[in-house]
Amino acid sequence: MPLDTVKQTIKFAQSQLNTHLNLTAFESIFEAQFLLQYALNKDRAWLIAHENEIFDSSIKEAFEGLLNRRLAGEPIAYIVGYREFYGLHLKVTSDTLVPRPDTETLVEAALAKMPLHTSQAANTHIQSVLDLGTGSGAIALAIAKNRPLSNITAIDASQAALNVAIENASNLFINNVQFKFSNWFSAVSAIKFDLIVSNPPYIEADDTHLKQGDLRFEPLNALTSGLDGLDDIRQIIYNAPQYLNTNGWLMLEHGYNQAEQVAELLKQAGFSEISHVLDLSGTKRVTVGRLNVLATS
Repeated sequence: MPLDTVKQTIKFAQSQLNTHLNLTAFESIFEAQFLLQYALNKDRAWLIAHENEIFDSSIKEAFEGLLNRRLAGEPIAYIVGYREFYGLHLKVTSDTLVPRPDTETLVEAALAKMPLHTSQAANTHIQSVLDLGTGSGAIALAIAKNRPLSNITAIDASQAALNVAIENASNLFINNVQFKFSNWFSAVSAIKFDLIVSNPPYIEADDTHLKQGDLRFEPLNALTSGLDGLDDIRQIIYNAPQYLNTNGWLMLEHGYNQAEQVAELLKQAGFSEISHVLDLSGTKRVTVGRLNVLATS
């Protein structure tokens, strides 16, 4: 691998990433720079200012290892051990999904129902939130950080994932999240919430994308949910009414083509005020419903 200066290294890595991973020009140069920043423990500004810098063999060897892992398809977040999400620096491991920008749509939808001051909208004041399938804690911690007076319960059926989420909360000094080991609602008992959010598994079990790209490295049980990808969403919607306060909200992230099916499931379960929230690409990514009072009686 012909690595000499910073500039030459980035150019070579960019070419390799383009060839092996079919990335766009922007993606490949970003990833090449990011991996070299990590190997050098420098920021992007340093790379730009020192593009003719020659580094020693130990850095070269470290960078080669990082690049080869990425060329094999391993997500960058797993390689470096963290991911930025909604302004938070989160640890991630192979026990957790990699938080994606699309999921920030769910955080935005939740925060929109949670005014900072009760005088803004007393009838939508939300204090208690349940995050189902928290993984790295991304959603729960983003909500908790931006609404420090709220009380968040974050659950997951993977203790390894919960350990990562707990560590993230500690590292970020976020204290208004309680973590529980639970298979969906199994350990929630009789507690009720103003808002339930979830980014559950929603990929079809036989989806060919599971054998491609980053998904090959992520935990399968956090990705797939039955033949149509909706098994877990059905379970959440069916059980949610007994864990929601009067007029409580349920918000679910789902696949690009599942919005109408999720809306119909919410309607059948007694939810009203059903709406969709678009992600950055304009896709219906989150579906929202409010519990009809009659559904709990």
